[in-house]
Amino acid sequence: MSLDQLQTLAMQYMSINSDESDAPLPALHILNKDHVSTFEATVYNPVICLILQGSKETHIGTQSVSLTRGDALLVSHDLPVTSKITKASPECPYLALILSLDIGLVRSLYDQVGEVASDDAHAKSLSKSQADPAWIEPLTRYIRLADNRLEAQVLGPLILKEIHFRLLMSPMGGMLRNLLSVDSHASRIAKAIARIRAKFREPLVVADLAKLTGMSQSSFHEHFKAITGTTPLQYQKDLRMIEARNLLARGVHTVSVAGFEVGYESPTHFSRDYSRKFGCSPKHHLAQAL
Repeated sequence: MSLDQLQTLAMQYMSINSDESDAPLPALHILNKDHVSTFEATVYNPVICLILQGSKETHIGTQSVSLTRGDALLVSHDLPVTSKITKASPECPYLALILSLDIGLVRSLYDQVGEVASDDAHAKSLSKSQADPAWIEPLTRYIRLADNRLEAQVLGPLILKEIHFRLLMSPMGGMLRNLLSVDSHASRIAKAIARIRAKFREPLVVADLAKLTGMSQSSFHEHFKAITGTTPLQYQKDLRMIEARNLLARGVHTVSVAGFEVGYESPTHFSRDYSRKFGCSPKHHLAQAL
């Protein structure tokens, strides 16, 4: 299956299933943009993203990835990132196929592949690779199921499991292999990430997170930064800034209220952190929304 054929299928899927709430393949999302963008902050959940047209840059902490047609990005953990579309136009829009990954499904393969899927000490939470026929082929079969809801319901989970297996065993699947065991460092950090996300408005206590993961504080810091590219405190701050940006974009909160809603007690402190993150004041973004 060529990228051209896959691109055609993706565009057909997008045109037929414009209402994603009722889409036959809920794990699949097609992103289509006809213009370049400035840097935008968001949270990536575990996904595989395949660029079918155009190009994009993604950054988290010290990690930076540039993607163009035929490149794939595998994200293994929940990560606050900044990204921008660098090549797109009405005549040749940016087009990306995004498939949500289920880490529970990855771990369900442990009994079959645990002995042969060795840990990768150099694996990254953002992993880039060229599209691989090994997982492109089942991905194409998965998209084709959109034409038949019964087949999507019955066969979809089976093909998704195959896709997860292919990604797990691929060169870009190092961090997925690290996540196979619930007791691995990658899995322990994932548990800490889930705690921070659930309680990002509350004060961060690193000692409690280290205890949750069964690590010393120094070891926790080391493994957290190795996997996420940032510190626990900066990770929480990024989550707060992303949520604050979303609140201000709705135009229904003042700057002070938005800061309070994401866990800041001092409006001055909030405005300073916000300006450092986005390069402009929260008042500027609020004015754009009004």
